[in-house]
Amino acid sequence: MDTFFIVLAVISGLVGIIGSVVPGLPGPPIGWLGLMLLYFFGGVNGSGDPMSTKFLIIWLAITVIVSVLDYIIPAKFTKLTGGSKYAGRGALIGVLVGMFFTGIGVLVGALLGAFIAEVVFAGKDAWPSAKAAFGAFLGFITGTGLKLVTTGVMMYYIIVYI
Repeated sequence: MDTFFIVLAVISGLVGIIGSVVPGLPGPPIGWLGLMLLYFFGGVNGSGDPMSTKFLIIWLAITVIVSVLDYIIPAKFTKLTGGSKYAGRGALIGVLVGMFFTGIGVLVGALLGAFIAEVVFAGKDAWPSAKAAFGAFLGFITGTGLKLVTTGVMMYYIIVYI
């Protein structure tokens, strides 16, 4: 197998993991691209078996499901805690702003963004806004965790099939 494609597959896996946490970077699809590169350019596991088409298609399905769930989960968690569409949008804006701060900026940004959006745009009091913000925050964390687990397992298989 060509070294160029091995390096490209590993980079795709790593960028996939990073993209699971960084908004705007589609982590699971980029991680799956690493698997696809190994499939097309002769990746084999420790036993010498090549990656099967079935394996690649299953991971494509997992990638699509996780990517779709990443949009659905935060909205559902927000609705479950009484939030409006503003909480979800505020959480996303908070994440983007939080990226510019070190440490837990993304997490705090999601929570504060959802809270401020509920207070300002939905006109809710502090307690209902805090509940909605917590729901949006939990949804964001759940979606991010799901993407991280998925891309982490993909990275494992990228290493196995090198």
